[in-house]
Amino acid sequence: MFASVDPVILARIQFAANITFHILFPTISISLAWVLLFFKLRYGKTGDESWMDAYRVWVKIFALTFALGVVSGITMSFQFGTNWPGYMETVGNIAGPLLAYEVLTAFFLEATFLGIMLFGMRRVSNRMHTIATLLVAGGTTLSAFWILALNSWMQTPAGFEMIDGRAHVVSWLAVIFNPSFPYRLVHMLLASGLTVAFLLAGISAYRWLRHDRSREVMHSLRTGVMLAAMLIPLQIVAGDLHGLNTLHHQPAKIAAMEGIWKTEKGAPAVLFGLPNATTRQNDFEIAIPKLASIYLTHKADGEILGIDAFADRHPPVAPLFFAFRIMVGVGLLMLAVSWLGAWQIRRRGAPVPWLARVLVAMTFSGWIALVAGWYVTEIGRQPYLVYGVLTTAQAASKVPATMIGSTLAMYLSLYLVLIVAYISVVFHLARKAGQPGAGPAIATPQPVLAHPRSPQ
Repeated sequence: MFASVDPVILARIQFAANITFHILFPTISISLAWVLLFFKLRYGKTGDESWMDAYRVWVKIFALTFALGVVSGITMSFQFGTNWPGYMETVGNIAGPLLAYEVLTAFFLEATFLGIMLFGMRRVSNRMHTIATLLVAGGTTLSAFWILALNSWMQTPAGFEMIDGRAHVVSWLAVIFNPSFPYRLVHMLLASGLTVAFLLAGISAYRWLRHDRSREVMHSLRTGVMLAAMLIPLQIVAGDLHGLNTLHHQPAKIAAMEGIWKTEKGAPAVLFGLPNATTRQNDFEIAIPKLASIYLTHKADGEILGIDAFADRHPPVAPLFFAFRIMVGVGLLMLAVSWLGAWQIRRRGAPVPWLARVLVAMTFSGWIALVAGWYVTEIGRQPYLVYGVLTTAQAASKVPATMIGSTLAMYLSLYLVLIVAYISVVFHLARKAGQPGAGPAIATPQPVLAHPRSPQ
């Protein structure tokens, strides 16, 4: 079945499947940890038990998310050796230490103090429990810092020199703080925040529609909607700045995203079209004249390089073209829904029923925008694995196509089951939390504990 397929293509699809599944969970855990800290701080300031009720519900979802993120991350890392040995052989002097820093400074921090978050409420003081939550939140963000430093370096490599076909570090500061890193880090953290904001709002709206109008539900709903309303304008600005940075360092990616086939001044913004690689144009194109040049160069007659400027060293156009528009479309929908929701909550104290249903439908909309944006980033780097340094074909292994294909089929089957199970469990926890008399599985932390080691 897979024998006639190019093994490199299969290896790329397999890695894409693994990273697509993996990235869903860190995206939630990064920002959800900070939301949990916010709930704890509100409880500490107001003494309102409903904030701790919200913490109890969402810390369970955080723990489930964290577990799936760890397991899928381990699976993904194995592929560096099985499918992409040329990667570590060529740039392992840079990739290896950055991955190790992530484990040593971030993962251990998260894993250690997560235990206190989950099981330490009766065993440590409220202050210590809050500190544990802070350390886990800091660990998730530090983890994102190191991973994005490596990914950004692969997009805009800096601070190294090639000796005998291997990359050697000249400046670690230049490696870590490479030209695209600040933009990519901010863009990703904001994407994480928006994903969690709509998860919070969607699950809370689901409970609200099931007639759970408790203060805890309203706290979570209000937090999610207001967080989304604040973050989406920042994400639009950050995305624009990130695009300008990409235009400077990876112009072929921009040409594919925008569907610009020929270099021209006053390039139009293509709203819709069907990229045709054979005729090298967009069929059924709907475009606004000069708009692409305006937002990319800030000049109506600014020149934008087209696909024709890069010979065969450019990414496939159609996947980037459509993924970019999905990301932007979902982002604009998030803007409209969050602002309308914020207005409704400030005016009425709660959303109208139809808007609550929209929020439920958009519970995992952050995942859609995130995966689309991630595909733009990763496919847009092709044909390189490390931009301008190492091509995908050079890094690939000699594993037969049949073996890669069979493991790909198993991965996809497993991931489909796991993602359905995850979403089902999240909604199950929401229904269970909303049941009358559903007591807290995690007790409120005690301000003072005379004998922390005594049996409870």
